[in-house]
Amino acid sequence: MSSAISLSERVETWRLKGGLEEFRGRQIHACFQDGEGPLLVLLHGFPTCSFDWRYLFELMPDRAMLAFDFLGFGFSDKPRDHSYTLSWQADLTEELICRHWGEKPAFICAHDFGASVATELMARDLAHELRFELAGMMLFNGSILVERSNPTLAQKLLRGPLGPLAARFSNEAFFRRQFASVFGPSHPLTDADATDYWSLMTWNDGNRLGHKLVSYMDERAIYADRWHGAVSRWQGDLSLAWGMEDPVAVPDILDGLLEMRPELPVVRMPEIGHYPQVEDPERFARVITRALTPDRTSL
Repeated sequence: MSSAISLSERVETWRLKGGLEEFRGRQIHACFQDGEGPLLVLLHGFPTCSFDWRYLFELMPDRAMLAFDFLGFGFSDKPRDHSYTLSWQADLTEELICRHWGEKPAFICAHDFGASVATELMARDLAHELRFELAGMMLFNGSILVERSNPTLAQKLLRGPLGPLAARFSNEAFFRRQFASVFGPSHPLTDADATDYWSLMTWNDGNRLGHKLVSYMDERAIYADRWHGAVSRWQGDLSLAWGMEDPVAVPDILDGLLEMRPELPVVRMPEIGHYPQVEDPERFARVITRALTPDRTSL
C-alpha cells in the first residue's frame, strides 16, 4: 500500500465504499451496489479509474451497479511485469459481472478506454462466448475509430519510443495541464478533482506505468476489424452519447460510428468535454436512465 500518498476524504470514502477482490492472483478494487436490474456495469477510461462514477452511485441509489478499477488503475494492483491487454481486462469484466450478478442481464456503460473493452465483449457475444446476458450497451466519448482521434500530448509521448522515460518523469504539474485540457470550457476541471485524480494515478506508482497502459491504442488498430465489426453487427440494445466539446474523442468519431450504424440512438451533450460523468453528473444520470429505458422516453 502507498501509505506515503495523502488521500482526500473524497477519495478515501470511495476506496472504503468498495473492496479488494482477487482475479488471477491480482487484487482488483471493485464497488458493487445491489438494487434494481439490469446490473449497470460502468467501465472507466484512461488514465483515471472507477472514481469517475462516484456521483452516479449517489444519483442512482436504487440501481444495481458495478464499478471497478481495471488492472493498473486506481486502487487495483499495478504490476510492472504485466502485459496490459484489453482481452485481459475484458476477462476481468466478465468475471466480476458473473461473480456479483450471475448470468442475469447486465447493461454496460463504457467510456474511453472502457469502450474498447466493451466492443470486445460485444464481439464475444456475437460468437456466443459471453458468460452473462448482455442486456444493452451505451458507449460514450471513446476513440473507437482511433484513426479519427486526437490524442493528448501525454498519450503521444507515452505511446512513442521514449514512452518509458516519459512515464518515469511524469509529474503533477504536467498531469494537471493535460487533464484539464480535455474538460469542456463550461465545466472546467476543479483543483480538488485534479488533486484527487493525481493521488489515484500515483497510488502504488501507477503513473510510472503509463507507457504500458496506453498500449490499448495500438490494440484499437490491430483489432479494428473485430471490434468495428462488433459495433456494426451486434443487434442488441446499443446507443451512443457524446460530450461534443471533447478534444480527444472528437465528434468526428461519433460521425464515423453513425456512418457504420445510422440507426443508433444518440444523445449529443453540448458544452461537455471528455468526462460527461464528472463534468455534469446530473445530466449524465438522466442520459443513462434514458439508455436503460427500452422505449427511450424523452427525459
